[in-house]
Amino acid sequence: MSAEQRARDLQISFPPQQPGYLNMCAKSGSLLITSGHVSDIKGKLGAGLDTKQGYEAARQCAVKILQSVHARYGGLDGLKVIKLLGCVNSAPDFIEQHLVINGASDLLHQIFGKDTDGYHARSALGFASLPTGAAVEVEAIFEVESGHEYA
Repeated sequence: MSAEQRARDLQISFPPQQPGYLNMCAKSGSLLITSGHVSDIKGKLGAGLDTKQGYEAARQCAVKILQSVHARYGGLDGLKVIKLLGCVNSAPDFIEQHLVINGASDLLHQIFGKDTDGYHARSALGFASLPTGAAVEVEAIFEVESGHEYA
């Protein structure tokens, strides 16, 4: 089954996107580099939000990233996940940023394969605040595999 089909089976939709102030998915050579995508879930992990809620927030970010990549590239097939940067709006004593960002990593593993094209490098960092009060912000780098073309 293709990455595109797995995403659709997970009920991920790909609505048309209008250009905004920033490029949500830029291309450089064979790389697709996304801007940070913030969760709709607002708040601070460890001070109102728990790790499970943070995990869902990170998953939301990954869905938004996939939508931006799809809009730029025209699909998800032929892509390899290279790197994620996960930023977690954290209370000073919160230490489970890595478990929160698993929400994004796990979704990409489901779609691209944990041991194949979804196997990626990652950083998970805590921040005192994030734009709009978002609980999580995630950015990603994808590689377009040889033999695949941009839309």
